Amino acid sequence: MRDWAVARRQRTRHLIELGGLVVKAGLVDLTDDDRATLYGAFLTVADRLRGDERANALAVWKRKGKRAFEAEQDGG
Repeated sequence: MRDWAVARRQRTRHLIELGGLVVKAGLVDLTDDDRATLYGAFLTVADRLRGDERANALAVWKRKGKRAFEAEQDGG
C-alpha cells in the first residue's frame, strides 16, 4: 500500500476516534446534534487552552477523563 494511502487511513481512524469521544461524552445528545453549538464549545475550550489557565485546565480535564475511562473499564 502506498504511503499516502496509509497516512489517509491513519488520519481517518484518528478522526473517527475523536468523533467517538464527542458522542461518548454525550455532547451530541446534549446539543441536539447542533454542529454550530459543538463548534462554539470547542472554540471556547481552545480559547481557554490559549490562556493563563492552560496547565490547570489540562490537568483537571486529563484527571477527569482518566477517571471516566477507568470507571468504564470497571463496568461503572
